[in-house]
Amino acid sequence: MCSSAVLGGGIGPRAWILNAQVPGGYPRLDPDRHLAEIAAAEGLAGPGAGLMTAADVTAYTTGHDGGVTATVTSGLGVRGWAAAPAEGEDGPQPPGTVNIVVTLPAALSDAALVNAVATATEAKVQALLDAGLDCSGTPTDAVCVAAPAPGTDTGEPFAGPRSRWGARLARAVHHAVLTGATQS
Repeated sequence: MCSSAVLGGGIGPRAWILNAQVPGGYPRLDPDRHLAEIAAAEGLAGPGAGLMTAADVTAYTTGHDGGVTATVTSGLGVRGWAAAPAEGEDGPQPPGTVNIVVTLPAALSDAALVNAVATATEAKVQALLDAGLDCSGTPTDAVCVAAPAPGTDTGEPFAGPRSRWGARLARAVHHAVLTGATQS
């Protein structure tokens, strides 16, 4: 998995993914510890990835394309542009999160996993613009891309939007984000 999740982010094997709903104005400053507590309470063991959102996690949307599945929660109440002219802020940002979880049936190299996260992000932005929203996302968006371990080979080398798996990933993410954005 390659993930920007607050718990279990980075590249490596993960046994589970958790997308936890938290209240708006989430007060804790230790979201990684909080997610670990939630995972333990749910009986999840081993390394995993934990995401948080103030969006209704039961209102998730999905997209499917050629074996790729994208599952998205769309909290778009706090949105803007990634390269906004304002200074960045340290510490937690207000909730309003687009969380994207993508699963692929094909193993990817580490470089392709990173590329898949970029491709998912590009597809998210395209979907938000197609939905008529003037933004690139929210300050707390996260992406998890899960694929089988490569085994003895190194996995598929590419996951950009014109590669076999990247194109499928992009279409699945675009569909799921566009559906979520137009339902919000």
